Amino acid sequence: MQSGRVDLSRLQVLVLDEADRMLDMGFKDDLEAIVGRMPAKRQTLLFSATLDGNIARLARAMLQDPVRIEIDSQNARHENIVQRMHFADDMGHKNRLLNHLLRDVEMNQAIVFTATKRSADELALDLHSKGFAVAALHGDMNQGARTRTLQALHRGRLRVLVATDVAARGIDVHGISHVINYDLPRQAEDYVHRIGRTGRAGRNGTAISLVNSREHAQVRTIERFTSQSIPVGVIEGLEPKVRAFSRPAGPARRPAGKPRGKPAGRSFRQGR
Repeated sequence: MQSGRVDLSRLQVLVLDEADRMLDMGFKDDLEAIVGRMPAKRQTLLFSATLDGNIARLARAMLQDPVRIEIDSQNARHENIVQRMHFADDMGHKNRLLNHLLRDVEMNQAIVFTATKRSADELALDLHSKGFAVAALHGDMNQGARTRTLQALHRGRLRVLVATDVAARGIDVHGISHVINYDLPRQAEDYVHRIGRTGRAGRNGTAISLVNSREHAQVRTIERFTSQSIPVGVIEGLEPKVRAFSRPAGPARRPAGKPRGKPAGRSFRQGR
């Protein structure tokens, strides 16, 4: 477009898919440049997992008298995803918890979310050394590698995908039975996107967060954002030595992935 080889002046439809993610990745100026080259009279379709803050301002700037269609609210309650969290004393304890959870016979496929690309690679290598069919997925991978990894996940060749938030939106694999937050997300809305990778198409799912003593504020932010409390679980033999912070305790000494019923109003799925 900058070289003058692309003419957008006669286009009639502009589709902005994953608009919130494009903003997160720093494409605001590019979006504005594209819109500036298009005719004022056009149809614009904007798709976004969230519609507040920066994305709401973008919508107001680029849309004229829009019709808003909302599939599901961010704090909608859906009973087909069971949520819980486990306290981890340190990284060694967290890794033992993760190893136990991934060996649950009820787990079909899992996405394990990390905070950084380096952590995703390191954790995937560690899990591979322990015998798991695992791969990493993050933004430093080229498109070909990412496509091959997702195809392997779809075909059931991978049991575990270790990913950053680049995988939190857009993955629709019905076999994903578990989402595990190895690291809590920085933004509360990303928690919703992450756990929405399980429980797809009306299936049941499980979302588990591994939490340390420094993450009390993040947990509270997530709970306020979703208007829901995340129950605490305890795995027999892997109990934390010190309770990280005061939370209502769930049933003690139950096998991971086998909760005694679903707490009313404490599980949900984000529709996309």
